[in-house]
Amino acid sequence: MPINLYIFLALALFSIGVIGVLTRRNAIIIFMCIELMLNSVNLLLVAFSKMHLADMLAKVPGAVNNGADAQLFVFFIMVVAAAEVTVGLAIIVMMYRNVHSVDVNFLNRLKN
Repeated sequence: MPINLYIFLALALFSIGVIGVLTRRNAIIIFMCIELMLNSVNLLLVAFSKMHLADMLAKVPGAVNNGADAQLFVFFIMVVAAAEVTVGLAIIVMMYRNVHSVDVNFLNRLKN
């Protein structure tokens, strides 16, 4: 599959995520959009890793590489994203207990 298709898919996913973060007011939807943006970056990382591996194997016929480098980075990014979601959802639950809403506009009221 050509790399252009992966780039267009990742660009579409990232754009949907950015639009969701900028337009939505629900904190849970915002976190979902942030996860969508992180996953689009992960898709590009793996796609470019596979492209680079194919180019390297074409140039050096005896080279041996399993191509797992980018997959390890993606796994690390997913672990960090899961920790971020855990902390974010805990904050959202505490906000809902205090304000009885998950609207991010109420965060300005918590300053006082």
